[in-house]
This record gives sequence, structure tokens and C-alpha cells, in this order.
Amino acid sequence: MGEGDSHLHSDICRTGLVTGGAVRLGRAICLGLAHAGYDVVVHYRESRSAAEALRAELGRLGVRAWVIEADLGDEGACRSLVSRVREMAGGIDLLVNNAAVFHRDRIDSLDVGRFLEGLRINVLAPLYLVQEFAANCEGTGAVVNILDSRVALGDAAAVGYTAGKKLLAEWTRIAAVEWAPRIRVNAVAPGAVLPPSGDVSERAGRQMLDRRVTAEDVAEAVVYLVGAQSVTGQILYVDGGQHLAGIRDDSGSQMPRL
Repeated sequence: MGEGDSHLHSDICRTGLVTGGAVRLGRAICLGLAHAGYDVVVHYRESRSAAEALRAELGRLGVRAWVIEADLGDEGACRSLVSRVREMAGGIDLLVNNAAVFHRDRIDSLDVGRFLEGLRINVLAPLYLVQEFAANCEGTGAVVNILDSRVALGDAAAVGYTAGKKLLAEWTRIAAVEWAPRIRVNAVAPGAVLPPSGDVSERAGRQMLDRRVTAEDVAEAVVYLVGAQSVTGQILYVDGGQHLAGIRDDSGSQMPRL
């Protein structure tokens, strides 16, 4: 597809910002959006080389692509990110809140400092970004928050992370009401797709479907919600049915719903 072919609807801005877009799930989401004809702004904090390599790959798919750095743990950086993207790309009508930090912790040994760090990245950053997106998006737009199937289950081995994702799930519904009808706000809740870096203990757990969820499955769900003009305030689980069956903790025992 040539660069001109990606702008068949030249009167409509089709530019998306993907936070944490350089690696892992974010990378798959960026590629999925590019295949759907979206220009993509790849946000990163430390993975500059990976972001630049992805930008080149996206360009070869016939779309425009940019990279942008920001520390999402800083409110000011979050507040300015969307306007920087708008200036860089000439507009923005899609925000994918993908960036997140994951810590394993239990309630009897919860590290408050790490818990607050998780809240800044996993909860407050998406909130600031959605607020700024609503202020900078001209016309209609879409937001997709990346959650986790733990929001339906709970996980006693990652209580801080799970609590933050549950809060983001609730804010997804509230934001969908707040900014309707101009901006649609939805979420994708993946199961165990990619283990955290260096963590070999993450398991898929029991699933209803006899296949492992892939990063491409998650990207496909994001692309669907971006284009689903009559869908807002929804959480789409992409976990092989795991949210129906329960997940396992580190010992392999079945975790109850919380």
C-alpha cells in the first residue's frame, strides 16, 4: 500500500497515539493500526531504538509514523503529550492507553511505594491523557484502554496491579458517559499473552478455548473497537475465556473471584 493509499478519507484525521508502543503488546497494536490504515505515533520512555525501528517498519506499510518520548509517571509530561502529538502529526483522533507497569505483590507485604508508582502509570496517566485527548481531538475520536483479565477475577499475587486495573476499568465506563457522543471510550482486557520481562512464572491459566492468546489477537480487538461506531463503555476480554474460569496464582492453585 502506498502512502497516498492510506489516506482514502483525506478529510478525516486517522492518527493514533499508542503509549508504550515500542515493544510487546504496544508494538503489535501499532502494527495492527497501521494495517488498518492509521498513521501511528509510537510513545516510549526508554525504548528509543525499538521505537525508531518500529517507526521504519510502519513506514514500509505505507502509513506515516512518528516516535515521541515521555515519562508517564510525571503529570506535566502526560498533560503535554497529546498536544505535542497534535503538533507533530497535525491532529489526533485515537488514543490507546497501553503503557503499564507490573509488580507482583501480596496484600500482607504490599510495598506502598511500588503501589503508588503503579497507580501513577496504570491509572492516573490514562486519566490525564484522556482529559487532554478530549481537549485536543477535533471532531469525533476513540479511546481504547488496555486492561487485564484480572479485572474480572482478582489476583492475590498481584494485588496492587489488579486494583489499579480495576479502577481503570471503572473509569473507562465513566469516561464513555462523560464524553459521549463525541468520543467513544472502550477497553480490551487481555489474558496472559506475554510474561513480564524476566518473569517465567506467568502462566496462561485455565482457558475455555484450546489456544494461547497472542499479541496479534489483542491488536485485532483494539482495531475492532476503534472502528465500532456504535460501541462505547465496553470491555472486550481477549483471554480465551479465562475470565470465566478463574486464574492461577504462582503456586498453580485456583484463585477465587474477588
